[in-house]
Amino acid sequence: MGALTHESLVEYLLEEAFEVAETIETGADEAELRGELGDVLLQVVLHARLAEERGSFGFDDVVRGLTAKMIRRNPHVFRPDGSLQDTFPASVEEIVRKWDSIKRAEKPERGDPFEGIPQGLPALARAQKSLDRAARAGFRRAQRPMVEQASPVVEDVHPVVELVETMDAEQQLGELLLAVVAAARTRGFDAERALRAAVRQYQDSHRPINPAAPRTGS
Repeated sequence: MGALTHESLVEYLLEEAFEVAETIETGADEAELRGELGDVLLQVVLHARLAEERGSFGFDDVVRGLTAKMIRRNPHVFRPDGSLQDTFPASVEEIVRKWDSIKRAEKPERGDPFEGIPQGLPALARAQKSLDRAARAGFRRAQRPMVEQASPVVEDVHPVVELVETMDAEQQLGELLLAVVAAARTRGFDAERALRAAVRQYQDSHRPINPAAPRTGS
C-alpha cells in the first residue's frame, strides 16, 4: 500500500459516497445499496490501514472512538456502559437540542456556529447546512436570509420565495433550481461560484465579533 496516501484516496471516498446517495435517491434495490455501502466501508478501511502502518491508529480505534462518541453525545439514548436507556426523548427536536448542548459543552471555545462545515461541500449543501446551523444557534433570520438582507438588485426575490413555499414536491423545487442555473448560464454567471460567495457573506454576517462569546440571536 506504499503507493497510496490519504490524499490520493480522497477522490475515491467522495465518489463512493456520491454513489451511495445516487443508489438511495434512484430507488435501487437493497443488494445494490449493500454493495455501494461496502465500497464506502472499504475506503474507511484503507484510510485506517494507512494510519496503522504509520503507527497512528487502526480500524478498531476508529470504531471504538465512534462508539464512545455516540454514547457520550446521546445520554438520552445510552447509559454510560452503552446499554439502552429505559425511556427516550419525546421528539426529534429534543434529541437535537440535547446533542447540540453536549457538543457545545465538549468544545466551549467554539463561538462560530459554522465551524466544522466542510469548505469542499457543494454550494447548495453548504448553504443548507449553514442555514440549519444558524437556525439551531437561534438566529431569527436564518430561514429567509436573502429576503431580509437582500441587496437592491435581488429585492424582487420575494415572489420566488413565495413560489417555493407553495410547492408540495421536491421535483418542483429541482425544476426551479435548474431553471435558475440555466438563466445564470445565459448571462455568463457561474451559479455554483455565486452561491458559494453568497453563503460566505451570510456566514460572515452571522459570526460573533468575539469568537469566544457565541451570539444567540440576530
